[in-house]
Amino acid sequence: MCFSAEASFGAGIVLGTIGIATIKKTQNPRYLPFSVIPLLFALQQFSEGMLWIGLGETEHSKWRFLPTLIFLGFSQLLWPFWVPLSILFLEENPMRRKILSVLLLMGISVSGYFLYCMIAFDFSAEIRSGHIKYTLDFPVFLEKWSGVFYFLPIAASPFIAGRKGVRFLGFAVLVSFMVTIIFFSDHLVSIWCFFAALLSIMVFGIISRIHKQTISSNCLHHEN
Repeated sequence: MCFSAEASFGAGIVLGTIGIATIKKTQNPRYLPFSVIPLLFALQQFSEGMLWIGLGETEHSKWRFLPTLIFLGFSQLLWPFWVPLSILFLEENPMRRKILSVLLLMGISVSGYFLYCMIAFDFSAEIRSGHIKYTLDFPVFLEKWSGVFYFLPIAASPFIAGRKGVRFLGFAVLVSFMVTIIFFSDHLVSIWCFFAALLSIMVFGIISRIHKQTISSNCLHHEN
């Protein structure tokens, strides 16, 4: 999270608890990549909590690099391909699956590019104006295209999904991005991840609905 170590650890505990409950609700292994999203966000928030401590106290400065690496690993490397991949496994419509596959390839490509950049170039984090600001010294000439390839798989994939709950989640994520750009553009990486982490709680509701629909379908099947 983006305001304090306590807030980050608190969010991590809440998301971790919800994440475990979501996984327990999941009966179809294909849905697991989607179900683990809250738990993954919990790990990301724990890493930022450690980073808050490392940035705020000189004696813990050795804690800065690894938490920064972990947090950016989630935000820059994991989410661009994990979001379309998890939604692809939820989807059964052939046409929607083809579109999601294209977005997945886009996400994999930008994740690979960011992996190269994180190895070849510097990145850092600092506390500024009460939030953590991440600085990525990546090539400027590819900034626009890498931004597009990063944003589309994350923001567009939920709208392709056939399930209304997933599309509503996508709308909420898009609104959170717009709010972050308008009010917190200098801290985009940290604060948009904060909003997305909170919104991942909706994953539990989506999986719970799928669980109920599966039970109802099985009951009808037995009756017939």
